[in-house]
Amino acid sequence: MDTEDSVDRHIARWSGKVPFDVPTEEVITRIQLLAKHVKYGKERAMAETGLQEFEFETLHRLASRGAPWRAPSSQLAAEMLLSPAGMTGRLDTLEKAGLIRRIRAAGDRRRVDVELTDEGHRRWTDAMRWRGIAEARLIGPLDDAERAALAALLKRMLLHAETG
Repeated sequence: MDTEDSVDRHIARWSGKVPFDVPTEEVITRIQLLAKHVKYGKERAMAETGLQEFEFETLHRLASRGAPWRAPSSQLAAEMLLSPAGMTGRLDTLEKAGLIRRIRAAGDRRRVDVELTDEGHRRWTDAMRWRGIAEARLIGPLDDAERAALAALLKRMLLHAETG
């Protein structure tokens, strides 16, 4: 591919001005820019569905459990690294919007389970569809073999970062 991208221009602009390894700079800068495009795609998905990121994240955690899309509020708070008060505020907002319902556990009235409503599941599904569109557009130029190769290379880098 002979087309110049913004990273090529970045490298040309900085060459000879600061010491850096060109191949490393090309990879890292492209990863950073692609991460921004992924973030923009997620933000657009939220805008299309009218959800805020924190709302989507909570719905996503519930949807990952499968039908009936339910979990104890304390478990959600722990997974999302939220205090009980922070979780309560988040759930108040979602419940008011009709996206979740709270259910007292039959055996332990102190335990509160959180469940997606049909509307909550529909909105989460819609956001996932919009995210999928953005992701497919971003990875679209690659064929299946290139996607697999890139995934393997990124996995190798991530494993090194996570264990090193």
